[in-house]
Amino acid sequence: MKISNVKGTVDYLPEETALRDYLQSEIFKVYKSNGFIRINTPIIEDIENLDKSDGGENLNLIFKILKRGDKLQKAFEGELTENNLADMGLRYDLTLPLTRYFANNRSKLPFPLKVIQMDRVYRAERPQKGRLREFTQCDVDIIGSDSIYSEIELINTVAEALLAISLKNFTVRVNNRKILNGLLESMGFATQDLASVCITFDKMDKIGAEGVEKELKEKNFDTQAVEKFTQFLKEGNFSLDFVKQLMPENKEVNDVEKIINIASNVAQGKYDLAFDLSLVRGQGYYTGTVFEVVSKEFKGAIAGGGRYDNLIGKFLGENIPAVGFSIGFERIFAILSEQKFKPDNAKKKIAMIFEESNFEQCAIKAKEYRKEYDVGLFERPKKLGKLLDRLQQQGYFGAIINPNEDIKIFE
Repeated sequence: MKISNVKGTVDYLPEETALRDYLQSEIFKVYKSNGFIRINTPIIEDIENLDKSDGGENLNLIFKILKRGDKLQKAFEGELTENNLADMGLRYDLTLPLTRYFANNRSKLPFPLKVIQMDRVYRAERPQKGRLREFTQCDVDIIGSDSIYSEIELINTVAEALLAISLKNFTVRVNNRKILNGLLESMGFATQDLASVCITFDKMDKIGAEGVEKELKEKNFDTQAVEKFTQFLKEGNFSLDFVKQLMPENKEVNDVEKIINIASNVAQGKYDLAFDLSLVRGQGYYTGTVFEVVSKEFKGAIAGGGRYDNLIGKFLGENIPAVGFSIGFERIFAILSEQKFKPDNAKKKIAMIFEESNFEQCAIKAKEYRKEYDVGLFERPKKLGKLLDRLQQQGYFGAIINPNEDIKIFE
């Protein structure tokens, strides 16, 4: 049997797991202190729900689960297609499961619903650095409010969580998909093509304006529209003031300006906010405001989200406004791991060394020390020095070798 983990998944060592637990705990405390409540949903969803979720390119990354027993046999007797063989799949994010959960439990839930989700999700990625097949997301969502104050509340909550885990020098970038859609339509793109154009535009920071132009041409969009859009990209003026000139008295432009101004005041200088027309976000279910957090110290986004007012309507037949923000937990974990980050408020660890004759005494003594330290019990081996060396390597502060003596501090 193979002892290596599946590609795209990770085995976390005790020290790494301790850091992950700390980060999730601090993020959860901030979310909870801001009035959000936690729920849990299954990792498995009906394949129809996943396929119809408007998840953008993530729909190509769904882990599908084969039908079983008679259902699988009947599938083999018919047309052998991927969709005929699978009836369930693993969730690729936490948003689609949340919308199904809300539709299923609506009568039992507070409204508006301010909810926390912190759990694992799965994508059939090609494994590479920064691209895992199993990873953790830390989401906060507000369901039932179409007010821009929900966006501001989420921005503040997520920013507080990032500050709590010692991330600094970051900027919350804000845009609204309707602003970009309006510009694209004015350039000649058809309404039904806007989502696809936006998905391509979202790659601009990776492929540049030339890459965007090439991909749009490969998608066979209107040539004149592509040329106008390419010229706009190359001119590079994406400022809010410029957009206000192009779209005067536009509601979405005014909303974004208000969000940025109020959220900046709430931030009190601890982080920055900025308008970014190029911000799209890859999921197709976003309908309005989108946001993303980038740090001056690291490459790439460390959080992102947006408004998805139409997704719940797929289940209920009526649109329920919703907006969410997700912290890129794995990216933050990788950054802090590389920095050898140690939590300031973590308890120091000490070891209580016991022998057969004094285990009971040591166990009682260890309870007293746990008021101030994390205390592990270890049976005394023949070579005590080797055990003490290992404990020091594992981050132990010291050891109590005799229950009647004080802590021996490691040098």
